[in-house]
Amino acid sequence: MDNVLTFLIPGLIAVVIFAIFIKMSLPTADAVSIEERLQTFAERPRSLEEIELEQPFNERVIKPMVASLMRFATKLTPSQAAEKVRTQLLLAGNPYNMQATEFTAMRIVVGAILLVLSGAIALFLLDLAPIQKLLVPLVAGAIGYLSPSFWLGRKIKARQKAILKTLPDAIDLMTISVEAGLAFDGAMQRVADKWNNALSLEFQRAISEMRVGKTKRDALREIVARTGVPDLSTFVASIIQADQLGVSISKVLRVQSEQMRIRRRQRAEEQAHKAPILMMIPMVFLIFPATYIVILGPSVPKILQAFGGT
Repeated sequence: MDNVLTFLIPGLIAVVIFAIFIKMSLPTADAVSIEERLQTFAERPRSLEEIELEQPFNERVIKPMVASLMRFATKLTPSQAAEKVRTQLLLAGNPYNMQATEFTAMRIVVGAILLVLSGAIALFLLDLAPIQKLLVPLVAGAIGYLSPSFWLGRKIKARQKAILKTLPDAIDLMTISVEAGLAFDGAMQRVADKWNNALSLEFQRAISEMRVGKTKRDALREIVARTGVPDLSTFVASIIQADQLGVSISKVLRVQSEQMRIRRRQRAEEQAHKAPILMMIPMVFLIFPATYIVILGPSVPKILQAFGGT
């Protein structure tokens, strides 16, 4: 029980810290207008100390501490590691508008707090061996440092799965729209207007980039870079090649639509084949023991009595 509390209490604190970082990353909705601020300054002359004290605690204390911590994390993080974090945040859809420095700082803070708290609990509250008192804070600190990365990885997988699920329907709609007379850009806009998911948001962003002067090829390739979905990469490559060679877009969309439906059916069949293997785990550890108890349970006392009598 003590070992469970050793990791449970710091884990709860880590969740609270993680929520605070997420809250601070969100934009504030109660921003004061410029007229109100000018009116406040025009009422009477105030010192800089009074103006600073009127700021909320979050603005006066928390954000400067986080900013200094982010600068410290930037110095400690190699450029390759920072670029990898930026790529992961991009694949996850930039959750909560979090930057790479903020994410690195969050990992350091959570790991350090878990290290200190678990070390204090193991040292003063639990009766452990010296080697255990050393291992517990190290393991807790490592868990705290790596847990944001696990969370980010789950966000990436969930986003890619959602894009992969909606891609065949989106290509079907684009095929119908192009065959009805719309251009490829208009078909993308139709998908963006019809749905509100990760794929439609990416299409809307690509359309906005093309409107400000970016070429269609670059805008489509950046969709692949922001998502990392192989099926979407194949689709974009086909569209770019058709645009360069002058092939009919409607024919390419029709072929891609059929291929996407085939791949979706193959993935469903693959998951269906995995189901019996996955069902073996609860059957062996949960269903079979309960069945054996119900069937063989009444005979156990008689068997023990028989062997005891002999």
